[in-house]
Amino acid sequence: MTKWTPRHEAPEPLEGNVVATITGGTVIWFVLFLVQLPFYGWFDDHGHLWWLWTCLAGGGLGLIGVWYVRKRDAAIRRAAATAPRGTADATR
Repeated sequence: MTKWTPRHEAPEPLEGNVVATITGGTVIWFVLFLVQLPFYGWFDDHGHLWWLWTCLAGGGLGLIGVWYVRKRDAAIRRAAATAPRGTADATR
């Protein structure tokens, strides 16, 4: 079996508002946790308690993600500000 090699260049990564995306996802995880919290007894009785804790873990990990992407965004901006004109795209 031969090793697969790509025949063309990989496209540039899409950059969007990553901070807003991660923050929105984190809020959704916490909202799902809060919506399920009144049904704690039902989840426990039916063996689905992990649904509740998955939402809480998603929200907690989302907070770490928000912290990370804010730091990353600030570092990209600092690098673009210190780079000479015309080379700002080289930092991405």
